[in-house]
Amino acid sequence: MTSSLLNGLTLYGDPISGNCHKVKWTADYLDIPYEWVTVDVVTGEARAPDFQKVNPLGKVPFLKLGDGRGLPESNAIILFLAETAADDKGLLPQDPFTRAQLHSWLFWEQYSHEPAIAVRRFQKHFLKKADDEIAPDLLARGIAALSTMEMQLSYTDYLVGDGLTLADIALVAYTRLAHEGGYDLAPYPGVGAWIERVEGELGL
Repeated sequence: MTSSLLNGLTLYGDPISGNCHKVKWTADYLDIPYEWVTVDVVTGEARAPDFQKVNPLGKVPFLKLGDGRGLPESNAIILFLAETAADDKGLLPQDPFTRAQLHSWLFWEQYSHEPAIAVRRFQKHFLKKADDEIAPDLLARGIAALSTMEMQLSYTDYLVGDGLTLADIALVAYTRLAHEGGYDLAPYPGVGAWIERVEGELGL
C-alpha cells in the first residue's frame, strides 16, 4: 500500500537538469503522481523571491509534500520516494550490503561525477563557453569518473546487483548527456551499453 505521504506531491524542477530528471524518472517509474512546476535556472527563477518562499535554498529539484513540508537534494528525494512507495520494482535492494553499495554510488555521483560532467555540460552547452574559458580540470575529472564507471560496467549490466536501482537512475541522468559537455563516450563501451539499457527500462 502506498503511503499517504505521497499524496499531493509537487515537484519543482528544470527540464534541462539531470538532477531534476532523476527525480522525475523515479516518480514515473514507481507510478507516483505529482504536479510538475518548471523553474528556469538559466534565467534565474530559482533565485527569485517567489520561489525562495517555497525553497529558501533557491535550488531545484525540490519536492513539496501535500502537508507542506519540503525536501531538497535530488538523491535525498529519490531515496524518499523509493522508501515511501510500494517499491515492488527493486530500486532499493533489500540486502543491507547491496543497499550500502547503492548509497556509495549516490555519494560518489554527487562528489566525483556531477561536479565535473554536469558543470562542464552546463558551461559548454548552455552558457556557450569556449573550451579555453572552462576550468581545464573539469575535463580530466569527468574522464576519470567515466573510467571508473567503465571499470564496473565492463563486467556487470548494472551498477549494483542484478537489476535497475536508484544508482543507475542517479548516474545515467548526466552520463547520457556527457557529450554535451565535450566528453567522448566512444572509449567507454560498457557505459554506452548501460546507458541504452537503463534508458530502455525507463522508457526514455
